[in-house]
Amino acid sequence: MKLSSASIAVVYSSVHHGNTRLLANTLAQSLNATLLSAEDASQVPPSDFDVWGLGSGIYFGRHHRHLIDLVDGWNTGPKACFIFSTAGLPFLKRWQHAALRRRLLARQVPIVAEFCCRGWDTVGPLWLMGGLNRKHPNQSDLAQATEFCVSLRRAAVEL
Repeated sequence: MKLSSASIAVVYSSVHHGNTRLLANTLAQSLNATLLSAEDASQVPPSDFDVWGLGSGIYFGRHHRHLIDLVDGWNTGPKACFIFSTAGLPFLKRWQHAALRRRLLARQVPIVAEFCCRGWDTVGPLWLMGGLNRKHPNQSDLAQATEFCVSLRRAAVEL
């Protein structure tokens, strides 16, 4: 089965400013996928979808606990996953995605791609100065997310 014909769930946890919910909605629309909160996804067996897109804001260097708990609750995972996030410092994506990536790989779930864009970050002491990346994700960030989806489809990953 190719990614372009797979059943896809885009699962998100967005708890502060709605950054990740906005990004997840864009990804779900672009991929014609089912959009689920991490809480709702915890009631869905991983086998119900071929590909799961998993994302949240980055909190102190990692994905939100709701997403980590979701993956930790899986005995076996789906056929494939992609990881996404919004972050104050998106250039640290490789490090910030490491905990979630490690959990997926421990369940032998292939990770087909990763995406991160800027998001308004007011976690910890950042709120004192108004945070980082106010008004992000913006239209440019969401256009990059759409292009990410196009590249996923073009890759025609065999599952």
